[in-house]
Amino acid sequence: MSYRNKTNFIKIIDLKNETCPMTFVKTRLELEKINVGEKLKVYYSNLEAKENVPKSLSEIGHKVLETKNIDKNIFFLLIEKC
Repeated sequence: MSYRNKTNFIKIIDLKNETCPMTFVKTRLELEKINVGEKLKVYYSNLEAKENVPKSLSEIGHKVLETKNIDKNIFFLLIEKC
């Protein structure tokens, strides 16, 4: 799923059924499909991903713009491809 607002293209993916390290691998593969400056919103339910994915993404040069809890076990990251 994806949508475009006035300034940005945002792609949304659901990785709630994935575990580490596949949460990072699949997030990185999706980032390869979008252009620099576009955003990816990814939903996770693996709490290990909450710490590891942002760290790994920043190590390869992407920006995590937002981390937000949806409920006790589900959260999302909003990532900008750099």
